[in-house]
Amino acid sequence: MRLTIVGTGYVGLVTGTCFAEMGNNVTCVDIDEKKIENLKNGIIPIYEPGLEAMVKRNVANGTLHFHTQLKDCLENCDMAFIAVGTPMGEDGSADLQYVLQVAKEIGQHMTTPLIVVDKSTVPVGTADKVRATIQKELKKRNEDITFHVVSNPEFLKEGDALGDFMKPDRVVVGTEDKETAEKMRRLYAPFFRSSMDRMLVMDVRSAEMTKYVANAMLATKISFMNEVANICERVGADVNKVRIGIGSDSRIGYSFIYPGSGYGGSCFPKDVKALKKTAEQEGYDAQLLNAVEDVNDRQKFVIADKVIGHYGDDLEGKTFAVWGLSFKPGTDDMREAPSIYIIKKLTGLGAKVQAYDPKAIHEAQSFYLKNVPNVTYTKTKYEALQNADAMLLLTEWKEFRSPDFMEMKDTLMEPIIFDGRNQFDHTRLDELGFTYYQIGKK
Repeated sequence: MRLTIVGTGYVGLVTGTCFAEMGNNVTCVDIDEKKIENLKNGIIPIYEPGLEAMVKRNVANGTLHFHTQLKDCLENCDMAFIAVGTPMGEDGSADLQYVLQVAKEIGQHMTTPLIVVDKSTVPVGTADKVRATIQKELKKRNEDITFHVVSNPEFLKEGDALGDFMKPDRVVVGTEDKETAEKMRRLYAPFFRSSMDRMLVMDVRSAEMTKYVANAMLATKISFMNEVANICERVGADVNKVRIGIGSDSRIGYSFIYPGSGYGGSCFPKDVKALKKTAEQEGYDAQLLNAVEDVNDRQKFVIADKVIGHYGDDLEGKTFAVWGLSFKPGTDDMREAPSIYIIKKLTGLGAKVQAYDPKAIHEAQSFYLKNVPNVTYTKTKYEALQNADAMLLLTEWKEFRSPDFMEMKDTLMEPIIFDGRNQFDHTRLDELGFTYYQIGKK
């Protein structure tokens, strides 16, 4: 098929590249000329394992193209995917200005029948707004061109996005038009090999709602387990054992019940707020979602509070090594990362921070910790430990899982670890003489 993907951010670039990998002719469009020029030269704006190689391969094969003008890409196009950002507005709602601007341009320039696919995460009712915007522009042109608006939300985990797209758990398609649904089935058929049972066709509003509910559900599991962890500490229980005890129940499972420093990233915080706002606009008080958000906001400071509990609230003269800055491993994304809140709180009390992350240092230096004083960055995890009073583990990158504890002990001023991901074996660290703080264990 001939596809146009509008937006070369995380969702748009992964979507376009994976469709091209299956032999479709794909053009990714973005108004950022520098970004498009870089993509043509194989320079990827984000870190996602395997993405750079796949982009280069499909550009070389002639199945993936990059362009700055949407109007040039709509002629003879079968489907146009809207994959632009929907940033959170001041009131917590999703800002649809970029989505509707794309819809306006589609209405201004489309020349043949078209399927318009909302790939961006958008609130319920957005497809209606996109449809009305396109229709308005067609009317101005006195054109009567058939088009359909489909909701096709993405379910991509940063760090494993290619795997999620190439072998999806499910594909949700919202459309009431049978012919459009069949075309979407043909587009996604190569990703399902033997069975299309995992393609779920439903009405548009249900598809739009599904994306928000999925992320809100996962965020709820995370906040619930963090709440349990905080209770465990106070009653003398070990949340690591409690997690195993409940995860063995098939009705619960082990996914997303690991205690930690709270969720971050581009999706969970924004989508929980947006779903809350949707409920509010309909006169409903979403109390559970309010609690999920409140628990998560508090959880981001738990490790900093443990540091203060150990050293006191005057950290002048103290230096802390931080391992991990991104909100999760496998990505350089620092949006709403717990590390931001923890580092700002510690440096605000006079501490110095020596930080290391395999991929996110540039993001920290350029944006998220740009103006935060007393933060330096190191080239290796062990370099970050030099002259540090303690180490804080904030992201569970693989290279942090089996460190040389004896080298750590020899390098740190004192053998103290504050673990925001409960990654290490406390029994072994006790035997090695470490003071080891976890979440959910006294």
